[in-house]
Order: sequence, then C-alpha cells, then structure tokens
Amino acid sequence: MPAVPCPSCTSEGLPSEWDGSLIARYSHSGPRYTSYPTAPDFSAAFGPAQYFDALTRSNAQARPLSLYVHVPFCRKICFYCSCNKIATKDTRLAAPYLARLDAEMRLVTQHLDTARPVEQLHWGGGTPTFLTLRQMSELIDQLHARFGLSDTPGRDYAIEIDPREADVLTLRHLQTLGFNRLSLGVQDLDPQVQRAVNRIQPRALTEILVDEASRLGFTSLNMDLIVGLPHQTRDSFAATLTQIIELAPARLSIFNYAHLPERFKPQRRIDAADLPDGQEKLAILTTTMQMLSDAGYVHIGLDHFARPDDSLAIAQREGTLHRNFQGYTTHGDCDLIGLGVSAISQIDDCYAQNPTGLADYEAAIDSGRLATQRGIQLTFDDQLRRHVIHRLMCDLALDLDSVGDAFGIDAPDYFSASLARLEQPERDGLVTRHGNRLEVSHLGRLLVRHLAMAFDARLPDSDAHFSRIL
Repeated sequence: MPAVPCPSCTSEGLPSEWDGSLIARYSHSGPRYTSYPTAPDFSAAFGPAQYFDALTRSNAQARPLSLYVHVPFCRKICFYCSCNKIATKDTRLAAPYLARLDAEMRLVTQHLDTARPVEQLHWGGGTPTFLTLRQMSELIDQLHARFGLSDTPGRDYAIEIDPREADVLTLRHLQTLGFNRLSLGVQDLDPQVQRAVNRIQPRALTEILVDEASRLGFTSLNMDLIVGLPHQTRDSFAATLTQIIELAPARLSIFNYAHLPERFKPQRRIDAADLPDGQEKLAILTTTMQMLSDAGYVHIGLDHFARPDDSLAIAQREGTLHRNFQGYTTHGDCDLIGLGVSAISQIDDCYAQNPTGLADYEAAIDSGRLATQRGIQLTFDDQLRRHVIHRLMCDLALDLDSVGDAFGIDAPDYFSASLARLEQPERDGLVTRHGNRLEVSHLGRLLVRHLAMAFDARLPDSDAHFSRIL
C-alpha cells in the first residue's frame, strides 16, 4: 500500500517548509540498519567455533547462498572515503590476498553444504576493478571451484566499478565471468567538488561504460552519488543530477556524506568550512527527490531510488524487499557468506565479522583457522526487532497484527514504548498510524532511519559509531 502523504508536504510529497527546530530534531546520527543488531553490538566472545556451528546449522535450512567478497585495494584515495581500503598501485599485492581468500573459502566449505545454489554474488571494496583481468578470472575460478556459481538468468551477480579504472574491455570480461549487474561510483560530476575530494572523473568516463553496459545487456546498472561533499550547492548538484538522469541508470544510491575526520584519516584533507550547511544539504536532498520523482524514479527508501520496472521496485511492491550489508536487496532469503578483510557474514541466526586490519586477517588465515574476530547470536527479541525494522525500511509500512501472528506476541503491547517514541514523528508528518498499521510518508522515506530507531533496543549512549541522518 502506498505511503500516505504528510500534511506538511507539497502535492509531490516533499517538504514545503522546514524550520530550524525541525531540522535539529532529526539531524542526528543513527544506524543504517543493514543489520540488526548493528556492528557495535558484535562481541569478541563470538569467534571461529561459533561461526562453524552457525554454518553447520544453516545446512539444515538449505537456504540459497549469497557471497560477498571484499577487495580492499585502491590506486587513489578519495578524501571522503570511510571504506576499509589499502592505497597502492602495485597489483602484485593482490596475489597473496587472493591466495588467502581461497584458503578462507576452503575453511568455510568444510562445514557448508556447497550444493546450495549461489543466487547472489557481490564484489565490493576498496576497488574490485583494481584487480587485473587475469586476477578477476582467478578469483571467479576459486569461487566456482569452492561453491559452484550459477548461470541462471535469475542470479544477481554484481561488482562495484571505478570508472577511472575500467574500460569497455573490462566490462566485456566481467560479462564473460558471469556478472550481470554493475555499480558505478560517480559521487559528483562538478569539477570543483571532484578536485576537493581527490576524485577527478569526467562524465565521458562514466558515459562510455554506461553505453557499453547497455550494449552488452547487463541486467541492471546502479550509480552512486554523495550528498554533502565540499562546495556542493543545490544548483551544482542539480546540474550533476540532470546529467545522471540523461544516462538513465536503473538504480541510484545517493548517500549522505558523514564527515568524521577523527575516525577516517583521508577526511582530514577536507576543509569542514567548504561543506554545505544543514539547510543547504536539506535543499540538495529535497531537490534531488523532486528531480528523480519527475524523472519517473521510485524512492525505495533512505537514499535508494529505482525505475518502476527495476527488480528493487518490483520487490517493494510485492513485499519481498530485504536489507543486508549491501543495502536493499531482492535476495533476503539467502545465507550470506562474507569473504576477506572486514567482511561480515549473516548465517542462520548469527552475524560473524572478519578483522578490519589486513595483518590480523592474514595471520588468522595463515594459521589455518577462520578469521572470525567477533559476532553475535541473535536472541528472540533481536530477531523480532530485526524483522520489524527491516519491514519498516523495506515496505515503508508496518502491520503490527501481522508481526504478532508471525511471532506469537501482542505486538502493540510489546512495542508500546516504541510506538510512544513515534508520536513526535507522527506529529511532524513522517509517519501515520491507522489502528495497528504504520505508514511512512513521502517525507518520512528520507528519515526512515530515525523511525527505525524507535524499535532499536540496543542503541548505545553515544552515537559516535554512526553517520548523520541528515
């Protein structure tokens, strides 16, 4: 059911007026809820033995598999970046890393039924296209030998691409390897913004890849943009967005830049005085929502947009959309195996994470043991709240009666404190309640993280772990 527009919005569902107090109320930090519980709740008490047990238990359910491979290498560091990466131009450094990935695969598959189909594959980073074509082939061969990859049309095999480090030959090679989805990092097309974040990327580099991906018949193409970068204004970003809309990607991810120089060293190269203030950033976001709506894109929620005929939009309409560590996904019924430094797995009722430091990851694999450094096994309450948070973020609605039937509880009573926390957002037009059904407004889609926080029983006293919602 579509969300009900809020009374404080225009006919298109966008805010007609935001005063300073309202901005301040929601301009705080919070989780993105790619998992629940979130990573700060993971514990070192959960290690390789617990991960092995989870792998074994998962075989009884026989769910399909999703594989995530983290490739941490980048030739150049973008100043805004908060990813786990290693700056180097020497592709030879990838060879020992690929060997350890293969060793990790062997350890995992000792306890995993590899007859389970691999419906989803995602290479992230860093920059996966840092690898040479031969190294990409080697990694695919390793994955196929250990897990058995799919060639069915319904598979979702995606890779993140830096257009500065890929060309038409790269795309043709990726197609032969079985990839059918691409995600291009763009961030912003304004030259001044690009210089400020150390990412010079003329439109032509992106346009060539978009044209080739279309010619080759890739199933879907996503583009990443970032709001809140230095020197951005509503007008400059509108100019970028006009060009992006002309390229017509099936999906758009428009992330909110989190300036945390105390945690991410490259961000210290960005002058905070050059960042757009809260009012300007909000203007950028609302202009973006209006332009994409006019261009026919569906606001999936949070910072994701898709064309109505894209599988994300279809899944949302059908109530089958999910979230995992790659964001919104149509394959939420899979067990997720994370491979490589910092990778997180979601297996059975557990999360398991590898070390974020490369040396620690290498030491674990070289000792012949799984690299699991921390994780968590979910309680009944965790599983219930994860379900509620993800349904709210994916469906943009929540039927408490259905939740109660599924988990055998009186949901309105169980979540009475959560519902009380939503009273102010309801007054502000972010969400409406009709009996035991909640519906997120068009404006609330932008702030759905805040709405989800009402159901989070594990929020820490400090929000330093999380990015800002606005």
